[in-house]
Amino acid sequence: MYKHFFKPFLDSSLSFFGLVIISPLFLVVWVVLLITNEGGGAFFIQTRPGYRGRFFKVIKFKTMNDKVDCNGNLLPDKDRVTAFGCFIRSLSIDELPQLINVLKGDMSLVGPRPLLVEYLPLYSQEQAKRHNARPGMTGWAQVNGRNAISWKQRLELDVWYVNNVSFWLDVKILFITAKKVFVRDGINASNSVTMEPFRGNN
Repeated sequence: MYKHFFKPFLDSSLSFFGLVIISPLFLVVWVVLLITNEGGGAFFIQTRPGYRGRFFKVIKFKTMNDKVDCNGNLLPDKDRVTAFGCFIRSLSIDELPQLINVLKGDMSLVGPRPLLVEYLPLYSQEQAKRHNARPGMTGWAQVNGRNAISWKQRLELDVWYVNNVSFWLDVKILFITAKKVFVRDGINASNSVTMEPFRGNN
């Protein structure tokens, strides 16, 4: 009952009120990113697999510029992320536009994070079960290590959440998420601006 009725209702209600409340912050961040990204835009939009593997466009604030090398290739992430981008990422502000995805029904407030399309054929049958729930803005893996844990651990935590979703588990995850954002815990993997790409199980 909760997973199929109350959870979607709470998602749409809370995301609507959340967008209204943060709209002043949303506007300020948008303007600053237009300036600091040097013409690269304020939003990062990318196709991701969602519930049952159906594709949708995830929306985030863009924390990197579009600078390229002499051959026209994008510079590495660490060379393109801006100071302001690092700041809003450390507070998870870059994730706030995903409230629009939640309001649209593409995502949930809590669930496995939406990963890249190219990872789909790399999952084992068990790992693919992470798509049996709507992807979330935060999730069980995020409050148990986020980018600082291995892919194997992360995907196991995603599947565990899908198999054990409940109202109280979601409440627990939201409270822990708020705490982790406050202390800026687990934002980046130890040796990278973002987590290393998933290479499969081999």
